[in-house]
Parts: sequence; C-alpha cells; structure tokens
Amino acid sequence: MCLLTGSLHFLMTITYFFVPQLAKDLLHPSPEEEKRRHKKKRLVQSPNSYFMDVKCPGCYKITTVFSHAQTVVLCVGCSTVLCQPTGGKARLTEGCSFRRKQH
Repeated sequence: MCLLTGSLHFLMTITYFFVPQLAKDLLHPSPEEEKRRHKKKRLVQSPNSYFMDVKCPGCYKITTVFSHAQTVVLCVGCSTVLCQPTGGKARLTEGCSFRRKQH
C-alpha cells in the first residue's frame, strides 16, 4: 500500500516537472485576441462586417451603408460620393461622419 502511494507521488511529481504548461489560457482569451482571430475560429462566431449611418457633409442627410460595400454609394439628396469600395472595407469620403448601427 505504501509502495503504491509512493509511486503515485513520484508519477505526479514527474508529470508536473516534465509536462510543459501552456503559456496562455485557451478558454478565456482577451477581447483583443478574439478580435484578431478569423471570424469562424473565434470561441463564439461573429462577423467582421456591420451597417453604419453615414452623414453627408453637404446636405447632412443620413444614409445606411454596409461596411464592406462593393459599389460606390451616393448621397440620396445631393448625389455626393459617400464611400468607395476597396478590397475589403469601403473607404469613406473625407468629411463624412459615421456611426455604427446597433444590432
């Protein structure tokens, strides 16, 4: 009986010293780390895209625009270009202010 307890203690000691410990907690990543991850590889999947209200600098009308718009978006009131597509997110025209829409 004493021999079994001694060998168990020996195995636990060996395991503690020779099994490498993880440097970070995989179950509780930081919010910054989660944001950098691919949208499908996060703990809880969430999209990178969003809708936003863009205010025209000329006539102050508000237009809803998708963050990753693939076409040029014009103002409804004065036909000013509000944003232009790029490879990923749409680039807002200088002077336009925006607000991210809530879900």
